[in-house]
Amino acid sequence: MLEQAKLSCFADEIDTDLQKQIALLNELGISYIEFRSANHKGVAEYTLAEAEEVRAALDQNNISVSAIGSPIGKINITDDFEPHYEQFQHITHLAEIFGTPLIRMFSFYLPQDGRPETYRDEVFRRIDRMVEYAAKKNLILLHENEKKIYGDTASACQDLMQTFYGDNFKATFDFANFLECGEDTIKAYELLKPYIAYLHIKDADKKTKTIVPAGEGDGELPTILKDLDSSGYCGFLSLEPHLTDFAALNTLEQDAAKRGRTDGPSAFRCAYAALKAVLNETK
Repeated sequence: MLEQAKLSCFADEIDTDLQKQIALLNELGISYIEFRSANHKGVAEYTLAEAEEVRAALDQNNISVSAIGSPIGKINITDDFEPHYEQFQHITHLAEIFGTPLIRMFSFYLPQDGRPETYRDEVFRRIDRMVEYAAKKNLILLHENEKKIYGDTASACQDLMQTFYGDNFKATFDFANFLECGEDTIKAYELLKPYIAYLHIKDADKKTKTIVPAGEGDGELPTILKDLDSSGYCGFLSLEPHLTDFAALNTLEQDAAKRGRTDGPSAFRCAYAALKAVLNETK
């Protein structure tokens, strides 16, 4: 049952209000969050003082931050990088306040119909610069496979990992995102297993590209989690339901699809129960 792994989540899918997020986390016994947004504000928008206030509220409820769910790398590769790099530097300060060395990031949106090899050098130049900065601050950048970015397929992620993997750059494995890109999650997992340090628990129907509760799609979660368990995986399982039209969705995904549901707490409970059922299958 992945005894060494730790459960975290994107609590902003419960509600925009931090106190409502905390209340449901306490009810379910979840003691970590991947902090992405709260109180109608994305993490990158938080001042250092505001981050201190959030940290205090979490501490009072014995909730820790597993990782910063940052938007770094979620700009077009053709956009000016300097303002984004300054935002990245700000987020590294937030990570220190929240007490986590882990920062989720991406590898830049490519132009529509753009060939990845055309932009590879610029993607790698930007990531190299961020990894170098992260190393100076003893932080770990977690690259997430996301739709329409350079590292959206397993082979592209492997390309990144073969160049940058180390103490300051590792992989977050997102099951549903691979499925939405037409990838086979078992094959993706086998290719990226040596580099995986963090998991996003999100499943999808491969044909319809619809997000579904863990174990109800084509992500092969029980098989992969069971293998990770036997390998001694001790990282985080970060529950990312994506079952509802939560407030921050349109700012997080290009062409965000409507989920047709607005009850965040109900959807979150459903996602949590599904994950617990999957974990029971790994015993």
